[in-house]
Amino acid sequence: MNSPVAVTRLSKSFQMDGRPVQALDQVSFKLTAGQVTGLIGPDGAGKTTLMRVLCGLLIIDEGEVVVLGFNSTTESEAVQSRISYMPQRFGLYEDLTVQENLDLYADLKGLALDQRTGRYKTLMHLTGLSPFTERLAGKLSGGMKQKLGLACALVVPPELLLLDEPTVGVDPVSRRELWHIIYNQVEQTGMTVLLSTAYLDEAERCAEVILLHEGKVVDHATPKHFSEALRGKTWLFDSEQLTERQLQLKLSKMKGVVDALIANEGVRVVSESSDINALKAGFDQRINLQVKEVSPIFEDAFISLLKNPDGHSADLLSANDKEGMDSSDEVIIEVMDLERRFSDFIAVNGVSFSVKKGEIFGLLGANGAGKSTTFRMLCGLLPISSGQLSVAGVDLRHAANKARQKIGYMAQKFSLYGNLTVMQNLHFYASTYGLFGQQQKRRIEWAIEAFELQRYCNINSKSLPLGYQQRLSFAVALMHEPEILFLDEPTSGVDPLARREFWARTNALAESGVTILVTTHFMEEANYCDNLVIMANGSVLAKGTPQQMKALARRDSGPLPSMEEAFIYLIEQQGVDG
Repeated sequence: MNSPVAVTRLSKSFQMDGRPVQALDQVSFKLTAGQVTGLIGPDGAGKTTLMRVLCGLLIIDEGEVVVLGFNSTTESEAVQSRISYMPQRFGLYEDLTVQENLDLYADLKGLALDQRTGRYKTLMHLTGLSPFTERLAGKLSGGMKQKLGLACALVVPPELLLLDEPTVGVDPVSRRELWHIIYNQVEQTGMTVLLSTAYLDEAERCAEVILLHEGKVVDHATPKHFSEALRGKTWLFDSEQLTERQLQLKLSKMKGVVDALIANEGVRVVSESSDINALKAGFDQRINLQVKEVSPIFEDAFISLLKNPDGHSADLLSANDKEGMDSSDEVIIEVMDLERRFSDFIAVNGVSFSVKKGEIFGLLGANGAGKSTTFRMLCGLLPISSGQLSVAGVDLRHAANKARQKIGYMAQKFSLYGNLTVMQNLHFYASTYGLFGQQQKRRIEWAIEAFELQRYCNINSKSLPLGYQQRLSFAVALMHEPEILFLDEPTSGVDPLARREFWARTNALAESGVTILVTTHFMEEANYCDNLVIMANGSVLAKGTPQQMKALARRDSGPLPSMEEAFIYLIEQQGVDG
């Protein structure tokens, strides 16, 4: 049987800010028909460029790309008529209803009128959007928008479906539903799917994985093939004397450790050797360590293959900054009966919690749960309707500007000035925070060194790889050395390497006494939090430590569920009880 996609020695380069960028370099592979293949790689690996080439949207420099028997360059219209492509920012028309969006894409795809009713019914049932067909697309939650985008891409079942990170920015419940839709269509229609994702647990669900790095194919195999190479080198560390954050910090700096990640019941370690005794010997003998071997997963292999052994993260704080910044029982954020109304709609209803100094506090919830509205009120970006809210001892109802001086804020979407260079952005934001002269010079030098921005100083920020946009946003948020840091889905869309680097910096800040409040859809990141709340329908559904959240979802005294499993259980249980 012919492969639906055959790529041979494909190369593609661009000019970016006057310098050449080799996006794809001699890429060759074939897709197997009727299955889901994952396209995985760090930021800037060439995944989106490859997707656009397969659609016939880009002209290649050399090589050959055959899609469903057609040359993607010379026969692009034939290719486009038989495939569906869902880019990262799918083109929904937000001023049209769900039904009107479906009709528009049915018109574009040439779906006969007599076939539409049945197809719409199937898609609305699959996506759970049946009750919302008259709602404007712009009024849907993030997860619902992604499901509508997928429904539009599937309005005529394609022979080949290309999905570029379809689950970025959606909660675990919606993410699971999107996967159900995809596999349902593969099973029902036999379509072939190529899907890129930043979630490596999703890569593990794929029949095969193509791993791209710096425009080249590192390997193309089953997920199990990747992970088996690490058999005997993956471990779970735990200790009663050290917090998981302290344990992870120590292990990550030890020679012979490839990766150390706070996981479900301890710190997951990938070692260079299968002899674990050398790592154990690096700890004080008075520390009681529990170490057990665990099975390797695809993410272990991804990090092992792509992590730069010479990579380092510069210290975020100088010695002077660190003095007197240890954690305490001092309450920094106090929220009592917080409410926010938009006309008759109550977005946040009776929310209460407190955050201590030096704590990492997680604010979790499904799309539309009210966490973003809560987050914006905490930052002073949105006035509260009723309740009490104090940040760093300041009542936000009366002195929001005073509180903001103590706050660093990193938005979910890149919100710096894209047409300014990295250096110009740093100068601008330093000035807005009241830093001038030698103080400004010192902080900008610190930002460039700490976040390793040297080679990008004169590049426009919109042209930066996503991971470096994140670094720049983080640097700007810390420019004025805030006491409190608000991080709104800071790792959305970035690869696991960049996420690890981000959390190494964040953990170091928390250990120094900076208070951090974070929202995230990556549930494994909730393991980094000291405490968290899970919101649903504008109210607090559950609160406590990550271990307490997981214990709530434990059944029949079995193994502790993952944070994602606990989140889904609690959200679904609330739906049953409500």
